[in-house]
Amino acid sequence: MKSMSRYVLPVLILVAFVGSSPVAQARKKLSPDEQRAAIQKMHDEVLDELYELQPGAKAKIRKSVGYAVFSNVGINLVIASFAGGHGIVVEKGMISDTETYMKMGSAGLGLGLGVKDFRGVFVFYEKAKLRSFIEKGWDFSAQADAAAKSGEKGGSAAGAGNLAEGVEVFQITKNGLALQATLQGTKYWKDRDLN
Repeated sequence: MKSMSRYVLPVLILVAFVGSSPVAQARKKLSPDEQRAAIQKMHDEVLDELYELQPGAKAKIRKSVGYAVFSNVGINLVIASFAGGHGIVVEKGMISDTETYMKMGSAGLGLGLGVKDFRGVFVFYEKAKLRSFIEKGWDFSAQADAAAKSGEKGGSAAGAGNLAEGVEVFQITKNGLALQATLQGTKYWKDRDLN
């Protein structure tokens, strides 16, 4: 019990730090319309970068039933890590597309120090998986890594946890397209303030 209490106080301090971080404070100052505009800008920038790194991704998104684009800056300090970000899900329709604004977040214990830059694109090939993602969100609380593969027959993503067939994940890092998208401990849900 005593060893557990050693971790509780630092975690609470880090939660307070993340909530008062410049990124969190800047977001609070933006109106909902400004937040949506910032997310739309991020969406465009991430897709442009993905298409440059993986030109075949454009055709995959075109053939999909929908896709999601997320960006996140995570903070990993000594024994705990916290991350928060935003994204948008585009569900393709017969006449027009429907957009849903989402949040993402993660927290966990582990050694390390640094800032993680996450930009990810989920490509959905099955309507039920897309609707489930929008309505229920996803929670990758256990280890869940999605391997991004490409080849003549198209890419596929596979992994443990809640990631299912019919969904492909691309993760962009500072060094380019990651061979393995790490989704461990990450939760996705609707942003009630922006929808």
